[in-house]
Amino acid sequence: MTGHPTTASSSAPEIPTTPATPATTTLHIVAAVIVRDDGRALLVRKRGTTAFMQVGGKIEPGEEPVAALVRECAEEIGLVVDPTAARPLARRAAVAANEPDHVVDAHVFEIGLPQGFVVETRAELEEHVWVDPADPVAPHPLAPLSVDLMADVAAGR
Repeated sequence: MTGHPTTASSSAPEIPTTPATPATTTLHIVAAVIVRDDGRALLVRKRGTTAFMQVGGKIEPGEEPVAALVRECAEEIGLVVDPTAARPLARRAAVAANEPDHVVDAHVFEIGLPQGFVVETRAELEEHVWVDPADPVAPHPLAPLSVDLMADVAAGR
């Protein structure tokens, strides 16, 4: 896969993506960077998997990235997201955590939490953790994309 222009619905800058090999499939996804007031970042783990990652998931055919973000946040953690409040951060690529021979092409957004919001682990999620982005220790490994995104958060990017 080569980099492709960012759609009009996302003002995030395009970044180089991981080239696909003939045996590699690209998954088009959204990922939400959610950080509490105390600086800890939310990571979730899907049932039957071993890696923690951002809230998010696959973009459905014909769906805009921000619409996928709104849907995934509601389905996974019960968070109602105002699409106009989702701040595009970047377009990132990484090796997929749970699907062998797959890479992800991720539209990454920053999402603010409403005062007093309590995360509900829903849908396919098994658990969630709040981690220090500078030292993201979790009971399971972090997905490659999440490792990169936590480093960005820790660096203030």
